[in-house]
Amino acid sequence: MRNISDLIEQHLKVLLLNSQEGAVEIQRNDLAQQFSCVPSQINYVISTRFSLEKGYVVESKRGGGGYIRIQRIELPAQHAIHAHVCDTIGDCISQETGEGIIYQLEEAEIISQREASLLRAAVSRDNLMLKLPYRDELRAKLLRAMLVALLGKS
Repeated sequence: MRNISDLIEQHLKVLLLNSQEGAVEIQRNDLAQQFSCVPSQINYVISTRFSLEKGYVVESKRGGGGYIRIQRIELPAQHAIHAHVCDTIGDCISQETGEGIIYQLEEAEIISQREASLLRAAVSRDNLMLKLPYRDELRAKLLRAMLVALLGKS
């Protein structure tokens, strides 16, 4: 059975998919009431599953008529993805940012679920048993090399 966070995420993704503008505005309290949860649960889902690293821009306006606006950022055209990935990775990258890039490529169906799982395992701090900053530098080199190899097949 899926947990409440998964259900909220899926609901928001369906709203985004059905939106003609590629964005959706929600009211946190209304969504919390719809899912019978506390408003902080909505904040948690948005902050962990709709981050910039995962391909979303989130803006919020507080107050009585406040809202949360979520917009999907489209990846560049296929021929520009390689440059986009290399620019984003840089010389060092945190696990969170690396996983965000992997997530974005998987969501755009540029890499398969299996490829994404392999990439996540390779960049995990559990498998890169080095001290910082060496771990983030090695993660960047590994992730860049693996993505260049994967994206080169297209």
